[in-house]
Amino acid sequence: MADEMAELHRTGRQVFAERVAGGEARLDTLFAAAPGLAELAVGVVYGHLHARPALDPRMREATALAAIVAAGMVEAPLAVHVRTGLSAGLTPAEISEILVETAAFAGFPRAVSAATTLPDLFTEAGSPVPPEPAPREILLDALAAREHEFAGLDMQVLTIGPGAAIAIFSNPDGSPAGVAHARTEGRS
Repeated sequence: MADEMAELHRTGRQVFAERVAGGEARLDTLFAAAPGLAELAVGVVYGHLHARPALDPRMREATALAAIVAAGMVEAPLAVHVRTGLSAGLTPAEISEILVETAAFAGFPRAVSAATTLPDLFTEAGSPVPPEPAPREILLDALAAREHEFAGLDMQVLTIGPGAAIAIFSNPDGSPAGVAHARTEGRS
């Protein structure tokens, strides 16, 4: 069991280091007084959970951010997961929207407390404050101006990565009818 946990911790450190600049040093600082906690937390979250295939990294980080805000954790856990969320492909606009959604279920004081830390984290990431619209928002706005072209079609809009969204259109019988896409500049 100890060997398995040590391997998960090594894997977790590697995943974290790939997602956050200076990640290993940040982990060392964060867990300097509790290396056993580092082994457990990093091993479970970034070693085990991130390897599970049911959620992609964006969805996993969005879920983590919502849970962190709901728990009222506005210091290190929020900062860590904003950074890893951005590196997993969440945009600052999506992170802001996660706070809006979480406020409805976890309370406005917790979401507002979390919101006060976002400007510094977004600035650190090179993003403007307030954030630019998410790719999904841009695509939906563009499609709204042409909604007559898509009348009678079913539409599914998906964010497919940082700065990109796609709309897939299908006929009522389920057959493909077309695709539209939008990209944003940079990591906004």
